[in-house]
Amino acid sequence: MASDGARKQFWKRSNSKVPGSIQHVYGAQHPPFDPLLHGTLLKATPKAPTTPVKAKRVSTFQEFESNTSTLSSSALSEREASRLDKFKQLLAGPNTDLEELRKLSWSGIPKPVRPMTWKLLSGYLPANVDRRPATLQRKQKEYFAFIEHYYDSRNDEAHQDTYRQIHIDIPRMSPEALILQPKVTEIFERILFIWAIRHPASGYVQGINDLVTPFFVVFICEYLEEEDGDTADVSHVSEEVLRNVEADTYWCMSKLLDGIQDNYTFAQPGIQMKVKMLEELVSRIDEQVHRHLDQHEVRYLQFAFRWMNNLLMREVPLRCTVRLWDTYQSEPEGFSRFHLYVCAAFLVRWRKEILEERDFQELLLLLQNLPTAHWGDEDISLLLAEAYRLKFAFADAPNHYKK
Repeated sequence: MASDGARKQFWKRSNSKVPGSIQHVYGAQHPPFDPLLHGTLLKATPKAPTTPVKAKRVSTFQEFESNTSTLSSSALSEREASRLDKFKQLLAGPNTDLEELRKLSWSGIPKPVRPMTWKLLSGYLPANVDRRPATLQRKQKEYFAFIEHYYDSRNDEAHQDTYRQIHIDIPRMSPEALILQPKVTEIFERILFIWAIRHPASGYVQGINDLVTPFFVVFICEYLEEEDGDTADVSHVSEEVLRNVEADTYWCMSKLLDGIQDNYTFAQPGIQMKVKMLEELVSRIDEQVHRHLDQHEVRYLQFAFRWMNNLLMREVPLRCTVRLWDTYQSEPEGFSRFHLYVCAAFLVRWRKEILEERDFQELLLLLQNLPTAHWGDEDISLLLAEAYRLKFAFADAPNHYKK
């Protein structure tokens, strides 16, 4: 932030009129209110008043983090168990309430229920629990019918350039320990080739390949003991499971791309527009950073194109992408509209480092290699909370991107 004073006001809601109409935003309580956590905090507070007083809402995410860091590990595990139970109850009901599932998922999805939750939030599986097995079977059968019908054409003159580019791009992906396993490479090649053939308006574009990884890792880890998806070894996974995971990954990735396909059509107009919107948004929320980039002739396309094209996957570790996508799938237009606010928050997060650089080359090097290797869920939670604040302040404002 620009000053200590500004930092203190970071999460305080302004009393000034918020421009435009404000729509409901999932996860609107930041920091999220958890009765279990806050109950523990209240009990642990010394000299509690004897007369009832109205509970005060924590005003900053930093205060929330500081307070919760003092909780015992048993209290935290109790909270995690409580959240997991809520998910399981929602998912086990005859008809899952998707609105409630989105609200619950905004702050992160427990790993044991993440595969099913993602399939529901993406729109791949129906809310009705009895219809899910038949839907899975039908969609998996449909995908492998595509393979049988189209995949042999990958070496035909009409399609060989597409397949060659996919074949070149996959080994460049991360995490290498996962992607370079022959079975995984073959799965990714099939998924991307079939998607490209069935979506001729865009075909295959570099960047789409990265979007396969989070779905595949989340779905395959359901059958693995490894905690870290980066090092998942699929050699001991049965062929039947791999086939099912491949089909599920294809359909969920397709659902995601349905909402952002203009990012990948000719000349990628969706990305061009979003980068321009990001530039104008940053000029409003942090004019000093915007002016600094402009003075040193750093253009937003030079660093933010990749942020939009790969949905920040090249900027943060895979574990952080998975956590980020929990929220994206809980948000209306999470991968398109809300992603813009996440990118703005991400850029401003590095304002100190940006303002310290006084050279075009060093600035661009920083922005293309931001130090996020050790980021975890806490960092993503802060980023999402700031993105939420920006969305709340600017959502549907008539002069959203104009000074």
